[in-house]
Amino acid sequence: MPIKWVLHWQPNAGHTVNSQILAEVSQCVESINGVKEGKWKATLSFYRPLLKDQSNAAEFPRDFLGISLPEQPNKYYFVLRGHRLVVEADSTIQTIMEKLQSYKTRVALNFEGFQYQLGDFQLRVGKVVSIQSESLRGIVMEMEYKPSSSWEKSHKIMGEFFDIWQEALSKRQLPGHFVHMEPNFGEYGLSGQYTLQHTAVQYATLMLQMIATAQSVRN
Repeated sequence: MPIKWVLHWQPNAGHTVNSQILAEVSQCVESINGVKEGKWKATLSFYRPLLKDQSNAAEFPRDFLGISLPEQPNKYYFVLRGHRLVVEADSTIQTIMEKLQSYKTRVALNFEGFQYQLGDFQLRVGKVVSIQSESLRGIVMEMEYKPSSSWEKSHKIMGEFFDIWQEALSKRQLPGHFVHMEPNFGEYGLSGQYTLQHTAVQYATLMLQMIATAQSVRN
């Protein structure tokens, strides 16, 4: 499948994310001839174990995320960062987990927005909102290069496109910029041929970055 970068909006010091920035980013995509194709949505959940006996706590992963992606709605992806493990499962696993009452959803977030076509690239721009409150937690962008599924071969092209995009966006003088944090996919046993498991790992990495950013703003 095509290579994808998942990026998040990093506000400048003293600033936070807001809906006006999201609107400006979307307008910028359209200004460089991005053609709006429709909506997209992904969901990420943080899980915590339901322990009847606290002495068993060490046996259960605590840094445990589940992700559903629009490309494969019948699949569900688990990322266990502490174990450097990413697992693809059938989407019915969520129902099974609820019935077993082994894990409880601590926080659930939706990533949702619009999808654009721009030559060989597909861009998705969206907001990060809590399912419980709908409050804006962040802004994300997926950048996909359709002609290739080789991470190494696509890297230079993706980097050049990202530079062009950053230059176009900088003209709007927004208080922040998009950041691309590239995980070490080899730690998760993932090869150079891109898969949705690579996307799941990127979302897990992005969420930790967004949490760190939010904490630094509060401090």
